[in-house]
Amino acid sequence: MKKMKLSVLLAMFALVIGVLAACGGNAGGEQSEEDNSGSSNSGGGDASETSIVVAGSSAMQPLVAAAAEMYQEDNTDADIQVNAGGSGAGLSQVQEGSIDIGNSDVFAEEKEGIDADALVDHQVAVVGMTAAINPEAGVDNLTKEQLIDVFTGEVTNWSEVGGNDMKITLVNRPDSSGTRATFVKYGLEGATPAEGITEDSSNTVKQIVGDTDGAIGYLALSYFDDDSIVKAKIDGVEATNETIGSGDFPIWAYQHSYTKGEAEGLAKEFLDYLLSDEVQSSIVPDQGYVPMTDMQVERDAEGNLTDK
Repeated sequence: MKKMKLSVLLAMFALVIGVLAACGGNAGGEQSEEDNSGSSNSGGGDASETSIVVAGSSAMQPLVAAAAEMYQEDNTDADIQVNAGGSGAGLSQVQEGSIDIGNSDVFAEEKEGIDADALVDHQVAVVGMTAAINPEAGVDNLTKEQLIDVFTGEVTNWSEVGGNDMKITLVNRPDSSGTRATFVKYGLEGATPAEGITEDSSNTVKQIVGDTDGAIGYLALSYFDDDSIVKAKIDGVEATNETIGSGDFPIWAYQHSYTKGEAEGLAKEFLDYLLSDEVQSSIVPDQGYVPMTDMQVERDAEGNLTDK
């Protein structure tokens, strides 16, 4: 009988120990699961939702930077870095995934080495471009033929096109520049510019043209914000929102913001903001660009112009 009682007590003791161990194990497992969940929620994913990098076209930089500044004033958790570097860099960097949005003055299809099918095009504005001339040249209007002759080196003195007796100094952008590609395609009708000074930045082009007697370059309209350079008319037509929107002024391009695949998170929110009435009706024209809603014509990647 004593042996039986002892056996029962030992069995009961073992049962209690087993239950306690099981409860402790479950409690520990649940705690570990909660800890893991907490870690994943506070990791790098949150940072990617509140910080993006935008880079590419220097012609687009003033517009995108101004919009980013205003967006961040209303969304204090957002961090939007806006860099330049040229359209080619913007397209290649967004394709490789090193930036979130790649800005370009040209269609992705026009850039060698870019898989346009992997990118999504968001057209956020239109940029007009024209020749920027040093005031000492004494010229504010060129025919399309004269423009081509000047940039291909057929004309080397401003007196040959109605200006002062002064040597012409050409200031170009590099081959990777979307501004150059647009100006060559629609301003020079595909003619290759002669060699001259080559600068990566539109800001630097403006400075050199303004400081160098007889210099000529080409810039987006947003850079003609003082009298240090002359905004050239082409065939007597001034580059304005109205003449670009109607198709009367020929040198313009869409401002493309490309994403790799469909935009998500902060990138999508910012792109939606760029196309909002708030931006299109104020920031876009204030920065010297043409709102998408003002365009009465449209172009495809081949340059074909049609009515909307």
